[in-house]
Amino acid sequence: MNKKNSILTVVSDMKRIIIIPLFLFNFLYSCQNGQPPNSGAAPERYSVLLLATASVSTHKDYPATIQGRQDIEIRPMITGYLATINVSEGAKVNKDQLLFTIKNPQYEQEVRSSEAAVQTADADLATAKMSYAKVKPLVDKQIVSKYELESADYTLRTKEAALAEAKASLENARTNLSYTIIRSPHEGVIGTIPYKIGSLIGSTSSSALTMLSDIRQVYAYFTMDEKTTLGLLKDARAEDLQRALDRFPAVTLVLADGSLYALQGRLKTASGLISSGMGSFTIKAVFDNPQGLLRSGATGFVRIPLHLDSALLVPQSATFEQQDKRLVYVVQPDNRVHAVAITATPTDDGKSFIVSDGLKSGERIVLNGLTTLRDSLLIQPVQ
Repeated sequence: MNKKNSILTVVSDMKRIIIIPLFLFNFLYSCQNGQPPNSGAAPERYSVLLLATASVSTHKDYPATIQGRQDIEIRPMITGYLATINVSEGAKVNKDQLLFTIKNPQYEQEVRSSEAAVQTADADLATAKMSYAKVKPLVDKQIVSKYELESADYTLRTKEAALAEAKASLENARTNLSYTIIRSPHEGVIGTIPYKIGSLIGSTSSSALTMLSDIRQVYAYFTMDEKTTLGLLKDARAEDLQRALDRFPAVTLVLADGSLYALQGRLKTASGLISSGMGSFTIKAVFDNPQGLLRSGATGFVRIPLHLDSALLVPQSATFEQQDKRLVYVVQPDNRVHAVAITATPTDDGKSFIVSDGLKSGERIVLNGLTTLRDSLLIQPVQ
């Protein structure tokens, strides 16, 4: 009996020795393959999206510089001292409104001298006419020779020419005097005025008196790269850029504070040449400005509407940011997930991203529970 018990004890000890290594082997194998010891548990369920291309309307913003329809430098035609400044900076002026006056006594004196010269020439002409009238009947009666009549006629012509010259000098003097009064050539807005009353100014001065901007209509200038421009020509089936732009829908102006300008504009070509340094076209958008809100020198963005026929869209909620990158979890064929960086732009509704790089049609991405995922995690995808 004791012998039989001894045999049973030995067998039991051998079973323990065999079972323990088997348990350790299973544990180490499961850890090596990234699975918890209870590897028999079912993978978590996650909603996934099968990517496919779709048509979408969006936009692209281009930095723009705003200029008035006409920006004219106001410069004096003559040299003199600035006598009066009749407008203030930033004021809206009408055509022919008085802006500045210049003081230069020389031009006033020239007018007076020219007026006196005209009077003298007029008197000399009257005398010549009297002499001619006196000689002519004497020649007709052959009392004096024809030479006297011809001499009187030449003198009369000379005095007529002298009077015409004096009148021309007077008009020139009056024109020079009129340059001392500077008026607005058209309706617009006055810019900065760098001079003060008493400053010596002239046509060769380094700075203009001011800048007059006609802002009833403004131009927003921006550049478009050559690739985009060629695509625009192909999409519009136009043989030249202007015809393509004529068929383009209206554009919007985004102001510096992020607000949208109330009126929409149209695109026009500003240059038919490609910039050799930048490889781009310069284009302008024309906007009406009846309220004068837009001013020359301002900045903003020209927002151009775009329609994409085959775009990859992903919900913004299915993406996450990490180290300045936007990523999604892509489900591999073996149902394990892998984080992939994407290049994307938001849609107008702010709910989705248009993916331009990193994904392709037919791939699957995880839609929910992103914070619980990690690379190579096995999931149960629910499409």
